[in-house]
Amino acid sequence: MEDIQGKTFDVVIVGSGPAGLTAAIYAARADLNPIVFEGPEPGGQLTQTTEVDNFPGYPEGVMGPKMMEDFRQQATRFGADCRYGYVTNIEFDERPYKLTVDEETEIFAKAIIIATGASAKWLDLPSEQRLRGKGVSACATCDGAFFRDQHVVIVGGGDTAMEEALFLTKFASKVSVIHRRDELRASKAMQKRAFKNDKIEFIWDSELQEVLGDQVVQGVKIKNNKTGEISTLEDVTGVFVAIGHKPNTDLFKNVLTMDDVGYIKTKGESTETDLPGIFASGDAMDPIYRQAVTAAGTGCRAALDAERFLSDMEESEEAIAQQHWK
Repeated sequence: MEDIQGKTFDVVIVGSGPAGLTAAIYAARADLNPIVFEGPEPGGQLTQTTEVDNFPGYPEGVMGPKMMEDFRQQATRFGADCRYGYVTNIEFDERPYKLTVDEETEIFAKAIIIATGASAKWLDLPSEQRLRGKGVSACATCDGAFFRDQHVVIVGGGDTAMEEALFLTKFASKVSVIHRRDELRASKAMQKRAFKNDKIEFIWDSELQEVLGDQVVQGVKIKNNKTGEISTLEDVTGVFVAIGHKPNTDLFKNVLTMDDVGYIKTKGESTETDLPGIFASGDAMDPIYRQAVTAAGTGCRAALDAERFLSDMEESEEAIAQQHWK
């Protein structure tokens, strides 16, 4: 692999999920010779997903890892340099920006596209991790259709949990909401909708203790926080964890404007951030939709914004040079 120490790139893309690789496709086609650092989870969250049925262009569905490999191959076909590497530091005080990769390789970027994504918060149960993608999910929109006429549980009590519970009622025969308190944190309007739905039942003051099953989910164990009693739901085939997401934006903390959770805020309809030449895309800046197709869309926008930025910068430099020689 080519040594890149000390090199300056037009576009550096940090992250390799749908947003990062779509940005790479567009930037490469614009002859910007982008380099993509895939980060600690090459391909992003979709590599932890089994079948993806809701991405356009795959009429028969596709396995998450296969889809991300398709994205990667398309990006490299146009000349994007996709390589394993973790951007560990960025110096924001002067341009071109200096990035450190894997704590040792230093490169420079005229433009940076942030595509670091967000990570679902999990309960950190060994059984939960073992059965991820085998009945345990953090995305009802992605996986709900696989549980038609089945009993599923959802863990959480906020707006996201209620939205996911309501979505699951379109497919599941029954949705049991496990919540550790005796009242929901969700908005009153969302609570009202959930309480009205006959398919949703609530298991209050309780926590998920274990997901049962070897190869697929075959039930759950639940602990009542008040009585300590352990009960088992043996007919459950799906577990959805909806306790929030954490955007992977620590690298940009105290530099770029973020919301209280850590999602990067962009300017208007663009992907521009507070700093010139730095653009944010995907789940790092989207607390609402968090879908592969919407992430890909923002990756496209970020690449187009970066291309426009670099073009304007080049024209400005040419104008300054011409003025100098007059």
